[in-house]
Amino acid sequence: MLKKEKKAATVKTDLHPRNLHRSRYDFDALTASLPALKPFVIPSPVGTATIDFSNADAVKMLNKAILKQMYLIAHWDLPDNYLCPPIPGRADYIHYMADLLAEGHKAGVPIGEQIKVLDIGTGANVIYPMLGHTTYGWQFVGSDIDAIAIRNARKIIDENPNLKGAITCRLQVASGRVFRQVVQADEYFDLTMCNPPFHSSAEEAMAGTNRKWKNLGLSKTKHSQLNFGGQSKELWCPGGETLFIDTMISESAYLGKQCLWFSTLVSKKEKLAGIYKALRKVKALDIRTIEMTQGQKTIRAVAWTFQTPQAQAEWRAKRWT
Repeated sequence: MLKKEKKAATVKTDLHPRNLHRSRYDFDALTASLPALKPFVIPSPVGTATIDFSNADAVKMLNKAILKQMYLIAHWDLPDNYLCPPIPGRADYIHYMADLLAEGHKAGVPIGEQIKVLDIGTGANVIYPMLGHTTYGWQFVGSDIDAIAIRNARKIIDENPNLKGAITCRLQVASGRVFRQVVQADEYFDLTMCNPPFHSSAEEAMAGTNRKWKNLGLSKTKHSQLNFGGQSKELWCPGGETLFIDTMISESAYLGKQCLWFSTLVSKKEKLAGIYKALRKVKALDIRTIEMTQGQKTIRAVAWTFQTPQAQAEWRAKRWT
C-alpha cells in the first residue's frame, strides 16, 4: 500500500510561492484526471507513490497528467526523442518573470491578453507559452528553428480550444539568428524568454548526459537517453550557450524600443561575467540576475532592458490599461 505523506513534510519551499508544484505530486488526482498514468505509478523506497523517472514513457505520461489536471491542457504529446520538460522548473521561470513585470505596476502582476511574450526556442513541447497563458492569460509568440517542433507545437495549440488564438508559432528561417526574422517591425513585446541550447557540440551534450546518468545511478547500456530526451537543436548549437546568448544580446539592442524586458536562462554562474560585459557593451540600462533553486540545483535567469524608469512607466500606462 502506498503511504500518504503529511503535507507539511512535502512542501518544496525552494520553488516560487505561486508555483503549483510546491507539494509532492498528488497521484490520486493525477490518475483520476488521466487514467493512462496509473500503470506507471509505483511505490518509492519509502512506500509513497512515484514513477520511474528513467522511463521516458512514464515521464511523458506524468507531464500529460499534470498539464491536464493542473493547467486544463487536455491534449499534449511529443514526437519521439523530443525534449520532455520538467514542468515545476519551467513554471518557476514564468512566475519570476511575472514578478519582474509587476515591478512599478500598482495592480501587481499584470494579467490578460494585453501582455505579449516572445518565447525563443519554444520547442515541440511549447511549454512556456502554455504555462504562461493558462496561469496569467498572457499572449505568446513562440519561435523555433526546427520545423518539426513548430508543426507539433501548432498541433497542440489547435487541439486545445483554450490555447487557440493565444499562442502563435513562427519558424526561424535564418540560421544563427535569434530575434531577426521573427520580430516584426511594428511588433511590441512586454517580455522575451529563452531556455537556450547549453552545449556547443553533440559530444559535449553527450558528456553532459553521461554525468546525469551517473548522478541518477543509471546504466549507460540500459538507458540510451535521459528521460527528458532532446533533439540536437534543443541541446546544442555551434558556439553553444555563450554564442547564442551573445547573439541574443547583440540583436536585442536593435529592439530596445519594442520590448520592455529581455531575459534568458543561464546554465552556469561562471558565464555571468561575460554576459554582464556584453550587456554593458550594448548599453543595457538595467540588468537583473534572478536565482531559482530547484532541489539541489540553482538555475539563473538574466533579464535586461534598454528603457529608462520613466519609459517603463509610460509603457505600462499605454499598454496595460
